[in-house]
Amino acid sequence: MIAFIRLLRLKHWVKNTFVFLPVFFAGELFSNDKFYECVAGFIIFSFSASAIYALNDIFDVEEDRQHPDKRNRPIAAGKISVKSAILIAVVLFVISVGTAYYLDFFFFICIVFYIALNLAYSFGLKNIAILDLFIVAFGFLLRVIAGGEISEVPVSHWLLIMVLLLSLFLVLAKRRDDLILVENGTKNIRKASSGYNLDFTNACLTLLSAVMIVSYIMYTVSDEVQERYDSKYLFLTCIFVIAGLMRYLQITMVEKKSGSPVKILYKDAFIFVVLLAWVLSFYILLYA
Repeated sequence: MIAFIRLLRLKHWVKNTFVFLPVFFAGELFSNDKFYECVAGFIIFSFSASAIYALNDIFDVEEDRQHPDKRNRPIAAGKISVKSAILIAVVLFVISVGTAYYLDFFFFICIVFYIALNLAYSFGLKNIAILDLFIVAFGFLLRVIAGGEISEVPVSHWLLIMVLLLSLFLVLAKRRDDLILVENGTKNIRKASSGYNLDFTNACLTLLSAVMIVSYIMYTVSDEVQERYDSKYLFLTCIFVIAGLMRYLQITMVEKKSGSPVKILYKDAFIFVVLLAWVLSFYILLYA
């Protein structure tokens, strides 16, 4: 049972909370209908993501066995057979696609496109440097777009820009961790890694973090946003964004432990507290 739970990577379901972002920033999170619709969207994306994780583990089983951490994954460790993993993936795909079609047609299109994009990624697009970053980032954009559709909340261009920048930043930091492993003697297990080096990833991380901070500041001080939220104090939340990015850069470049953004979220107290403070500050400004 533990092996099956690890195969589904329940901890990674936190990524699907991006579905809630449109309704949260619209100030309508506690509107019962919208909240429950987002919960349904969260579960559907989680089932789809778990199915994709299972298929990825099947495709990458030989590469995972050469990785110091991934070799402990259920299929690579021999705890779950390939046939069982395929069966689980198919069942989850059927449930998620069928439920999405029942709820909303455009949401169904988002789910189908999300699955197709990730399958294309698994079958070879992940080996193309830079394109692999944008495919992962677009997966987060789809979550946001789908969340806006299922809750009937318009998605602002500001939110899409910030999600794109953040997701590119996180996945690039993860690629940098792969390069560190190669430098320490681990075999190069990701083909796309040949298109990156430390100088390139460091420069891109610096670029993305700078653009993200500037974009966020522009968002908080824009007349449009201040009028929408009826508040001139959104800029105060910049403190948490800057602190969080600096800490993540520290984890990436100093501690060299950026291989798993989800693990960082769960285990790094600084990141967790800053994120919680950011959410609470927005909650106070939008709801209280």
